[in-house]
Amino acid sequence: MSEAFGSDYLTIEDEEGNEFELEILNEFELDGQDYLAALPADMDENDPDYGLVILRSVIDENGDELFESIDDEDELQDVYEHFAVLLFDDEDEE
Repeated sequence: MSEAFGSDYLTIEDEEGNEFELEILNEFELDGQDYLAALPADMDENDPDYGLVILRSVIDENGDELFESIDDEDELQDVYEHFAVLLFDDEDEE
């Protein structure tokens, strides 16, 4: 994501039809799988549910990109650690 052009936003819908707007922090690949790291754009930072959202990107049978939560704790930990390395490497370069 290029900071020169501002933030990127994505609106997602959960299984119950609720829409959420996310501010995309980074999209990255790990072990051949694509992931998205984002923050809730439509939630107050003081809300107890506010925090980093990590989603797995999947392509459905129609070729559309969908995002799903990561239920496997080991996978989620690996993805989070990889994102943290990317985040801190970016900060070190500035």
